[in-house]
Amino acid sequence: MRRVLSYVLIGLGVFAVALGLLLRFYAYPQLAKAPLDIDKVSVAQGSGITSVVVAEVDDVPTPEIREDLNVTSTTHVTGDLTQPEIEEGGDVAAWVEAIKTTDDASGILIDASLRELCLDRHTAEAVAPCEGQYISVEQGERITTDPDTVQQPGLSFKFPFGTEQRSYQTYDLSLRRAVEARFDGEDTVQGLDVYRFVSETKSARIGQQEVPGSLIGIDEPSVNADIYYTDRRTVWVEPNTGVIIAGEDARKQELVAPGENPGEGTTVFDGTLRLNDKTVTGNVQEAQDNIGKLSLLTFWPIVLLIVGAVLALAGIVVLRLSTRQR
Repeated sequence: MRRVLSYVLIGLGVFAVALGLLLRFYAYPQLAKAPLDIDKVSVAQGSGITSVVVAEVDDVPTPEIREDLNVTSTTHVTGDLTQPEIEEGGDVAAWVEAIKTTDDASGILIDASLRELCLDRHTAEAVAPCEGQYISVEQGERITTDPDTVQQPGLSFKFPFGTEQRSYQTYDLSLRRAVEARFDGEDTVQGLDVYRFVSETKSARIGQQEVPGSLIGIDEPSVNADIYYTDRRTVWVEPNTGVIIAGEDARKQELVAPGENPGEGTTVFDGTLRLNDKTVTGNVQEAQDNIGKLSLLTFWPIVLLIVGAVLALAGIVVLRLSTRQR
């Protein structure tokens, strides 16, 4: 009888260990993936913002700097299933991001961009080859690159599953390169435990633009001015899923004319945009739903491994006792 019991215990133990390993190393990677067909809208808002806007003056588009604006920035991210890298059940997704920023009072468009890239569905990092990757910040113009080169390196839309308390490289569209997002501590957003990450850029030249001299206080029809960019971006990330729960972006841009130094130019944008409450609440719900699914494949495998080991050990002990008695 003891001999039969020992075999049953050993069999149950082996089964529990095998099931735990299967859930952790096969089922978890299949579930912990960013979706191919994402369709998500995020809204960030800010007040007291200084920005250049292009207004109609006597039916002529004329740039002018306005202060104390209420601004809304809407980001729409969708999945592109037509790209050749996309396979059902594969590890690569292609996402398109459209951003539109407007002045609330006038409805005037302040800024807009459109881009596409391929990302690893587990780590959320941009990857190549990516046939359809591009950046468009001016209407009708797309900046492309060799499909085998990562055009927009780093993280763009989320953090990896199992985010760690360390620095990550995140892509900055204004700089057209990756910057360091350093871990800045633990926090709580709407009762959800999150990690806080901060990235900073101080007075970086990002290009040159021909502008009316009147815009920057120079008595000339037009002037080629350098564009300088300063930014402090903070995101709050749910670590199990990598979902960005909340975020704020304190940004400043100035036009620096010949003979001026950075910091002495004309400010063309200055303010902070934050994800609004509706967006944050939706992100919290998304993260909580996914945490529940992932916990089945992170917590229970550990339980099964422990229980399986105990059962197998108990079976071996019973078998040895039975052998000695015989």
